[in-house]
Amino acid sequence: MARPSHPIASGGRSRAARSFAPAPKPRSRSRTTRFFARLALFLLTWVTAWGLFTAAPALVGSGVAQASPTPIHVDEPGRTVRELAEQRVAMRNATRKVPPGFTSYPGGWFTIAYPLAMRAKVQPLIAEADRFREVLRDTLGQPVLEEESIGPRVWVIVARTPGEMASFAPQGYPPPSYASGVAYSQIGLVLLTIDPVSPGAAHSLEEVFRHELAHVAMYDASGRVPTWFNEGFAVHISGESSLTRLQTLWTATVAGRLMPLAKLTDGFPTDPAEADVAYAQSADVVRYLLRDQDKERFHSLIARMRDKRGEDGQWVRGQSFEEALTDAYGKGTKSLEYEWQDDAQKRFTFWPVAFSGSFVWVGALVLLGAAWRKRRRHQREVMARWEREEAAEAEARALASSGLRVHLVVPNTEVIPFHELVGTDPVGGADLEDLEDLDLSEVGSPSERGVPKVRHEGSWHTLH
Repeated sequence: MARPSHPIASGGRSRAARSFAPAPKPRSRSRTTRFFARLALFLLTWVTAWGLFTAAPALVGSGVAQASPTPIHVDEPGRTVRELAEQRVAMRNATRKVPPGFTSYPGGWFTIAYPLAMRAKVQPLIAEADRFREVLRDTLGQPVLEEESIGPRVWVIVARTPGEMASFAPQGYPPPSYASGVAYSQIGLVLLTIDPVSPGAAHSLEEVFRHELAHVAMYDASGRVPTWFNEGFAVHISGESSLTRLQTLWTATVAGRLMPLAKLTDGFPTDPAEADVAYAQSADVVRYLLRDQDKERFHSLIARMRDKRGEDGQWVRGQSFEEALTDAYGKGTKSLEYEWQDDAQKRFTFWPVAFSGSFVWVGALVLLGAAWRKRRRHQREVMARWEREEAAEAEARALASSGLRVHLVVPNTEVIPFHELVGTDPVGGADLEDLEDLDLSEVGSPSERGVPKVRHEGSWHTLH
């Protein structure tokens, strides 16, 4: 059997053969399918995230419920610092007890009392207490939460339920009914509950722990401060519910429901929706004060409010918050509020445009157009490659048909076309190597019929 030497005979493809080739088109369809599947998943994720982001605060939840630090009224005017200190010590000693069935962990500057069965839930608090104290010291610029000569600065009791937590509160100072944690900063008492106040509500024991420690640290560093500043610092530094705060603050900014800081000086609203705005707003104002370039001024603000010993050895009260803010930042609360609101407007007013329904669909159309153009470009590249291959194959066929058509002639016999002997397509042609497989017995022996000759390109050649 002759060995084909032409590209078509050895595996080349014609246009008809190529149209049925499985490689290019399935690859193209597979790529396109994967692209559109990813596009659909991206759009679905985008729309779902936006739906969650713009949901009502009641649907998202307000995160972990903490109470404002419950003041124990031992700082009344007219009383000496010594008298106040003695009363705080008496109240502290009355509340620092390990309840029956509880165990305790002494950590130097803090002690945690908890039920024996809840050790696994309390271990993360013990593990991060020292690290978080360093974060507080670095942020406030003061050596807060130090161990005292009379015992640990902070006494933490972890209760099983909100009701049990309330039973450990100082007499006459119960925690709010909505709180899953409360700090009595003057006496260093922190109460926590493992179970949330509302079944199924968001609850992170670690976040509540950090939040309440921040209140005690703020009291150590500066004494009494406005509620918005105290709560804003605790929420910001504990890192709780960031996405929820962002959504709440964006909604309040766009809707014009931001509250004057003057209304948040002595307490927060009792309405849950308004309280959410108050917490989110306060945390963002503190974030604004704590910008990197203003960290030194924040330290100065805290230091100016801190009580100090005078030259005569007597304790001297620090500046009020308004005085300290003016000296440290060169502006009072009103000016700070105007600057912060301007910053909030710049940061949040682009959200309605970026996440409106029309923008989502315009973005989808742009992506679809880009996908269509990419597919068309790929098809044009494939067609151009095929045309180049076909041109090369046509040139090869032309050369083969003009130069390799030969006849075998034997004297005293009729002329027999070479391709009839070797069984090849005359279009494909053959070369002289095909004679190796030729059976010349079909044309007779050389002694009887003469010497066989081959006519090639107009000349006769004798075969030896």
